[in-house]
Amino acid sequence: MNSDLNYHSVLRMMGVLFLVLGLALLPSLAVALIYKEYFQAKCFLATLVPCLLVGLVLITKFKPGGLKTRQRDVYLIVTLCWLVSSVVGAVPMVASGSIPNPIDAFFEICSGFSTTGASILNDIESHPRSILFWRSFTHWLGGMGIIVFMAALLPSMGIGVQMIAGAETPGPTLTKIKAKFSDTAKDLYLLYVGITVVEVVLLMIGGVGLYDSLIHTFGTVGTGGFSSYSDSVGHFTSPYVQWVIIVFMLMCGVNFNLYFLIPKKRIKEFFSDEELRWYLAIVGIVSLAIIATLLGKGIYSNPEEAVRTGVFHVASIITTTGFATTDYEVWPTFCKMLILIITICGACSSSTGGGVKVIRIITAVKFVRKGFFQKLHPNRVINLTINKKKVPQQVATDIVYFIFLYVGMLMLGTILVSFDGFDITTNFTAALTCLSNVGPGLGQVGPAMNFTCFSNFSTFVLSILMIAGRLELFTFVMLFSRNFWNSNKA
Repeated sequence: MNSDLNYHSVLRMMGVLFLVLGLALLPSLAVALIYKEYFQAKCFLATLVPCLLVGLVLITKFKPGGLKTRQRDVYLIVTLCWLVSSVVGAVPMVASGSIPNPIDAFFEICSGFSTTGASILNDIESHPRSILFWRSFTHWLGGMGIIVFMAALLPSMGIGVQMIAGAETPGPTLTKIKAKFSDTAKDLYLLYVGITVVEVVLLMIGGVGLYDSLIHTFGTVGTGGFSSYSDSVGHFTSPYVQWVIIVFMLMCGVNFNLYFLIPKKRIKEFFSDEELRWYLAIVGIVSLAIIATLLGKGIYSNPEEAVRTGVFHVASIITTTGFATTDYEVWPTFCKMLILIITICGACSSSTGGGVKVIRIITAVKFVRKGFFQKLHPNRVINLTINKKKVPQQVATDIVYFIFLYVGMLMLGTILVSFDGFDITTNFTAALTCLSNVGPGLGQVGPAMNFTCFSNFSTFVLSILMIAGRLELFTFVMLFSRNFWNSNKA
């Protein structure tokens, strides 16, 4: 059986990855030195030096050229990049003793890079600051995409990086804003860094220290949700701080490509985007429903607090950030059902959020509506359109495939973790929140709890669900097909 894969490109890409991972560990090493965490500094150093050496060796040995990078190579490269990143990222956690169990450490870093925010850590404040910084910094790295980050940092990789980045980009399609993808990646990261800096400054104006501002900004702009406190954003009682985080969560749930319309004074085109309007409408309707219920049931007597708490958690869940200011497990069932629905929905395509994505929800709704019309008028030609443009048949078909695959993966994940014997709510929402890259679920994995209750087997299953969800399922699942590894059938 000859796989006929371009291992030259695969190994060169691994070289670039190791080099970038080594560089990415430097800020955490600096934090360890600043806070005099010398043992943790040695752990970071012992991880980043081999990464840099391996990266340099692979890049030197496997130079640009050779066979052309094909779609089959792309699936392997992208999946390996995310798996290797999670394994390497877990090394400092294990070596430092913060998470001695390698499977738990793998879960934690999978959660970081995939921007899920699910955690197995208890008493978060007791862990070294440099370890918590690295844990949250993985959100920032994974938010825009590891390979997009690599393309922005090292544009001359000599590999079909646009095709590779397209396989990890959240959403049905990858949008280029410049002729060269490396220029697109740079512009996206300049915007990403700009948003990051602005939020850090605004949080510091609200009295949050630099360290905590960085931690919570990484979790916000990467829509990840790791915090340096066990009670998450609830630690900050300042309404100002919570509103800043709400605004930036919602901003980072928007398609980042739309922001490039603003400097061009195409504001009308920005707000006329159909996915954006649906996204804002869902946020508004669900927030109003939850706020009215919280006030009506007397859970909050202060209207401002009810509005802030309701909007915060709607923004947190639909953008798949996973921050919390209160334990919504005690809210009425109606509110929890709405939270469950927007957990599935997710944010916009080409944002840092996860989930099914609003664009797919729109397409699915229009697909069903088209079916109803054609039942009534069989001879009528009805085109499926988004933003007044016809949706290509292949894109519409892929969206239908994705939804079926999403449901299938969700059911399989729920069944596998059920071997631990927890209730249906815990099993289902644990699988759902990991697949959708949200973080908190309900039951034993609610916002006031974590994932430490699961066995090593279930923890590993949930880790794989997080990576599969972040890679939009197809890229990851493709590797489990016999046809993928048999060139005669590929």
